[in-house]
Amino acid sequence: MPSLFREEGAAGPLADRVRPRRWGDLVGLDNLIGPDSPTGKQVITDSLASTILWGPPGSGKTTFSRLVEKTTGRPFVAVSAVLSTLKEVRAVMGQAREKWLSENRPTILFMDEIHRFNRARQDAFLPYLEEGSVVLLGTTTVNPSFHLTSALLSRCSVLTLPPLGEEELLEILKRAMREDVTMAESGREIPNDVLRSIARLAAGDARFALNALEALVLQYPEKSDFEVNSVRAWLTGGRVRYDRGGEDHYNFISAYHKSIRNSDPHAALYWMYRMLEGGEDPLYVARRLVRAASEDVGNAEPNALRRALDAKEAVEFLGMPEGALALAQATLYLSAAPKSNAVYMAEKAVYHDLGEGRRYQVPMALRNAPTKLMREAGYGEGYVYAHDEAEGVADMHCLPKELEKRRYYRPGDSGFEKRISEWMRRWETGRREAARRKEKS
Repeated sequence: MPSLFREEGAAGPLADRVRPRRWGDLVGLDNLIGPDSPTGKQVITDSLASTILWGPPGSGKTTFSRLVEKTTGRPFVAVSAVLSTLKEVRAVMGQAREKWLSENRPTILFMDEIHRFNRARQDAFLPYLEEGSVVLLGTTTVNPSFHLTSALLSRCSVLTLPPLGEEELLEILKRAMREDVTMAESGREIPNDVLRSIARLAAGDARFALNALEALVLQYPEKSDFEVNSVRAWLTGGRVRYDRGGEDHYNFISAYHKSIRNSDPHAALYWMYRMLEGGEDPLYVARRLVRAASEDVGNAEPNALRRALDAKEAVEFLGMPEGALALAQATLYLSAAPKSNAVYMAEKAVYHDLGEGRRYQVPMALRNAPTKLMREAGYGEGYVYAHDEAEGVADMHCLPKELEKRRYYRPGDSGFEKRISEWMRRWETGRREAARRKEKS
């Protein structure tokens, strides 16, 4: 099987040519794979255990794996879940078992994009990992919890590689300009502010940053100045990193909702436009607005729910991108509105009682009695028409007798709920007055 990795010295893109060849050249990963880290110690002592590398594109997963290949004294085979069939991978693991039985040396199997193997195929690794003939080194850009089987994860450690920071990417770009022969021979000097702009546009992806730099050096019009705005426009607006079908979808919507809840309109607006920029369904954003209006604003500002629904209708009527402004308007309104989760907590309290089995019959006073038989059975007995009472409320328990003392909804003192609290106190007072009047009669 041909090697997945390009041979050193072979022609290739800048990202391949300047890939770190030594541990000391790694940028931004010291705390994860440095000599004092648990993983670094395993690599140094050639005792690396099965590991899943989880991180966004361009965060250093393949670079780490190539350094392991250069460092280890064990057999090392690199395959891709995209390019290799299960039959080919099983053949590799079969050879690893033979070598392990004859030489007592496990083989490190590097599996790129391991999440592309479905769950049934992932089970093929288990016997070899269990016996120790194969040490799996897998990479994935998606959350392993969702895409790898629990059986496979239980036999591997997961190493999370974060996106590289702007300063780290800037260092990588400067090193490429200094050390790569093609970059040096071009004779073109890239201003520091342009390099920083590329680092920012890359959104943590070193491969994107290096490919953008190479394109800029080799293809940018020779008579044009390296000016930040023109370079950014030439690079087609930068890197949009948002996986609407994966974890980013859940992380961004979580950040959006929690920013609204925390009354931070600036953050809420940022996360909303990040999602829309990445191609998120605007109606999905609208649905989360509707939920936030009930869960986090509630009756502190009853108009919030109407504003959220208005935004949803505007998106349906206008389409995109025009509808985004209505989403922004509603987002800012909900973020700035007074907050209360009293409705949400009332819902939870009712569901708690139902979950505890507290399901009781409707009190007789509240039952309709449309037939003589039902009236004779006591249906409707004790019912008092509230509008006939002086206080507009009757001395009548509407909860089952077993739950008469329960209070599910407890409005706060924020926004409109302060008025609701006053109304509820008024009805409680009226109910007591009706009870006293009933006792005297």
